[in-house]
Amino acid sequence: MLPTASRGRSSSSTSRANPMYLQYLRRIVKWQQMDIEYTFWQMLHLCTSPKVVYQHTKYHKQTKNQWARDDPAFIVICSLLLAVATLAYCAAYDHSAAHASFVVISVLLFHLLITGAILATCCWLLTNAYLREETPGSHVVEQRVEWLYAFDVHCNSFFPMFVLLYVIHYFISPLLVAHGFIPLLLSNLLFMIGASYYHYVNFLGYDVLPFLEKTTFFLYPIGVVFVLTPIFILIGFNPSRYFMNMYFSQNL
Repeated sequence: MLPTASRGRSSSSTSRANPMYLQYLRRIVKWQQMDIEYTFWQMLHLCTSPKVVYQHTKYHKQTKNQWARDDPAFIVICSLLLAVATLAYCAAYDHSAAHASFVVISVLLFHLLITGAILATCCWLLTNAYLREETPGSHVVEQRVEWLYAFDVHCNSFFPMFVLLYVIHYFISPLLVAHGFIPLLLSNLLFMIGASYYHYVNFLGYDVLPFLEKTTFFLYPIGVVFVLTPIFILIGFNPSRYFMNMYFSQNL
């Protein structure tokens, strides 16, 4: 009887998950069903006080019985802002409309969506396999990290990094891509802050889940960033020049 009950719970969990994904995908093309104002509120507080955003995530769990967003407004608006920022870079540094289109599409796909899906999948597998607390009693409902929530955490972590490494970086890019020690130092410091903030917000996203333990694991990459930054400065590696030369035809 136990295997039968287990299959029943698994099938019920799958049936609840599928409508959630279908509803999420359907709402992507329906602006009237998106909470745009709340999305901008989240984006603002992710840059200023990300803990507040995840406090509201607890309320969402209590009211919707799921940790993940059921509103795709965040990913839609983030994608649009990323496309606009990339177009601004193309207008300043590119000379081909066809290549600019390629850059915009590749940045949207690889910087946000594909890389985000890979990172979310890795964190989803890691948390469910190794970081969940053991449930001592058989009557305790087993809780697992939803894949869509892991992707939400990536998007939340990506947005402050986007502000630093796409928006602010754009306005000071003439200085950052110049030759010399000061541009080298500033570029590495900006990338260090952006990467560290990404991993900090990523940590907050999993730390808020009450059924996970040892979530400080998600802070370890910050230590790696702090070790690599002075090494990059010493060897003369300028990340701004590297990425700008990677995407744009003119050498800086």
